[in-house]
Amino acid sequence: MTQDDLAILEAVLFACPEPLSIEQLQAVMGEVEKESIIQNLNILREDYEKRGSGLTIVRAAGGYRMSTRADLHPWLSRLAKTRPAKLTRPALETLAIVAYRQPITKAEIEAIRGVMVDGVLRTLIERELIRILGRKREVGRPLLYGTTRKFLEHFGFQDITELPSTQEIEALAPVRPDVDQTLESRPANS
Repeated sequence: MTQDDLAILEAVLFACPEPLSIEQLQAVMGEVEKESIIQNLNILREDYEKRGSGLTIVRAAGGYRMSTRADLHPWLSRLAKTRPAKLTRPALETLAIVAYRQPITKAEIEAIRGVMVDGVLRTLIERELIRILGRKREVGRPLLYGTTRKFLEHFGFQDITELPSTQEIEALAPVRPDVDQTLESRPANS
């Protein structure tokens, strides 16, 4: 790749808000090998780091995107006229259950949480963090829920297997004996 190719790659990443896969970058760049694109993504990332740039290139949701450094968030948040909508504790709990147990039905989520989750599920769907995957093959054919690509982007995961294990979570925040264990294992698929 030439210096012009690096500039094109940088401009494409800057212009696109969603992560771009290597295949998408290759389609834009033309006759450039995948290995060359990966090498040049690393060159750009290293250049940003060396210069102490406010930008970086990150992998998320199966692709690459340009992003601001996480440690600069306090300054960037001053630009926002309104605060970004945060997820409530019930929404985060429900989202964690869906992420770790997907595909999962509303009744299964309610059995774990012990409360109705209609409104929370609606909010998570509106924010495109979860989606309806289909219907379960049992009486009543309940809807199945799972996480979305936007979920991966929002939390910076390449795929669902990057979710921390329950052992990692327990090491950070030991589980209290009076709290029911709801996240027993990672999902087998995304």
